[in-house]
Amino acid sequence: MRHGFRRRVVHLSVVIGVVLTAGLAKEKKKAPNKDPEEIGNRDVGKGVNFYSLEREIALGKQMAQEVERQAKIIDDPVIAEYVNRLGQNLVRNSDAKVPFTIKVLDTDEVNAFALPGGFFFVNSGLILRADNEAELAGVMAHEIAHVAARHGTRQATRGELINYATLPLIFAGGWTGYAIYEAASAAIPLGFLKFSRVFESEADMLGLQYMYKAGYDPTSFVDFFEKIETLEKTKPGTLSKVFSSHPMTDDRIKAAQQNIQQNLEARPEYVLDTSEFQEVKKRLGMLENHRKPVGTQGDRPTLRRSPGNGSAPDTDPDGKASKPDQDERPTLKRRD
Repeated sequence: MRHGFRRRVVHLSVVIGVVLTAGLAKEKKKAPNKDPEEIGNRDVGKGVNFYSLEREIALGKQMAQEVERQAKIIDDPVIAEYVNRLGQNLVRNSDAKVPFTIKVLDTDEVNAFALPGGFFFVNSGLILRADNEAELAGVMAHEIAHVAARHGTRQATRGELINYATLPLIFAGGWTGYAIYEAASAAIPLGFLKFSRVFESEADMLGLQYMYKAGYDPTSFVDFFEKIETLEKTKPGTLSKVFSSHPMTDDRIKAAQQNIQQNLEARPEYVLDTSEFQEVKKRLGMLENHRKPVGTQGDRPTLRRSPGNGSAPDTDPDGKASKPDQDERPTLKRRD
């Protein structure tokens, strides 16, 4: 009897242990919108929206045509192809349900903006201000997140853009009476570029996931905005009006850092830079008669290691000197 009782006690303890373990695992499971493994299998753009997806694309196309009529598009094939390829890679690693058309605008303003329906413009000033590909990818991922979450048309639906009764005027091409924002010399309704704090926070969170899934270090996004905020203090007017309307405040920076720590599992290494980015940046600088960007390291990639690692920045993971045939490899940031 005593022996049988012990067996039952042991059996019961195993059952309790399994139940508790399952319960803890369930508690630790991330919400889908915070889990990068769920990208593509979730609807981040859900919510009340007067626009069908087709109507949203039609609206974005009309606005994009207005941009291209009034702004100068950089049609250099090397620059255009590189920026498009970088953006399309991020789109493939996002929740976006629309195809993207990505073009580069010839303007010094540090900015990028994506219109409803996937029409995406990257300013040359943004590329020239980014120190590496990961920083550029971070800003682009943030803008892709706005489209994936359908922030423009959801905000319009909320009445923060225009009165729903006057909506048909947009499709007739009438902009009179609306708040107009001059972005790259193009008339864009202000509400499609300035989002509520809730939407900006969501785009921060989603954008970090998209660049992370694409292989980039998500902290580069925070690094870039901190750098731009510092630059704006010393050289007012550098920061885009869109960025300055919802600056990377301390609260947003802390929230982004928290998202990274809690939702993005650290990887052994991330893509930080590529020789192709530096080549495109130099090509763009020459095209626009700019001086060579400060801090470039030529075509040779380097490793950025964690503090205290002890390895030289131009060595490979084994501590050996980089070889000339490694120039096409991406720069990696390693984590211990």
